[in-house]
Amino acid sequence: MFHRMKHLIPAIALLLPISSCSQAAERPMAPANIEQAERHLAEGAQLVDVRTKEEWDEGHLKGAALATVTEEGFIEKAAGMLDPEKPVLVYCQSGKRGAAATQKLRAAGFTVHDLEGGIAAWKAAGKPVVK
Repeated sequence: MFHRMKHLIPAIALLLPISSCSQAAERPMAPANIEQAERHLAEGAQLVDVRTKEEWDEGHLKGAALATVTEEGFIEKAAGMLDPEKPVLVYCQSGKRGAAATQKLRAAGFTVHDLEGGIAAWKAAGKPVVK
């Protein structure tokens, strides 16, 4: 029960009004380009594919875990498989769902980077995927 409760606290915090003295803190972090994403992975970032199981089966990045952002319980599933002390790199097909997942995971207290352009950009750059 406590395990489930500790993941709800960050979600509840989203409902509270938050003010900031710094405009920089309010600006969202830019998505990571391919080079930055590779650097994050080389430095030990955890990799999360937020697409559907069907998309995952068509090919995904080596070492990725699957946590579909559009499914109920996304935060609980992702939080259960991630180390909150390590950064996370998320990706989707082209960027939209990755941005949504990034926002949700950051609100839950994770340090998150979103792969700019998703797996489509990764493939276009000639980077490998696995099935």
